[in-house]
Amino acid sequence: MKHMHVAAALIIKDRTVFAAQRNGRGELAYRWEFPGGKLEPGESAEQAIVREITEELSVDILIDRFLMTVEHAYRTFSLTMDAYLCSITEGEPMLSEHLDGRWLSPEHLFSVDWAEADVPIVHALKAFWEQ
Repeated sequence: MKHMHVAAALIIKDRTVFAAQRNGRGELAYRWEFPGGKLEPGESAEQAIVREITEELSVDILIDRFLMTVEHAYRTFSLTMDAYLCSITEGEPMLSEHLDGRWLSPEHLFSVDWAEADVPIVHALKAFWEQ
């Protein structure tokens, strides 16, 4: 089974988090996720997330803190996902690879159909906001 190491950005703004809906291809078609992507060879998760968010959303971000790592096996691949709390330093998200994007408040975190690997991160974010 193919294994990937990915990084995800929980972009926080005014006590909301940005969620993105995947395109219609692959095992995770139309599911919602925290944007991000695969680490390139020799790249740290922090470097990957900054690069991926610039590429995917055309915004610059600042990594505020590491939140957690998730290990998950889907039917056709497995992944290690490092999740970071981030903030936008320049720009507004413009979708280039996703079908839709939403700013979700704490009470609406579960209003979208999350990809399974993102669900533990959603719970961790909810707990972080409730501290």
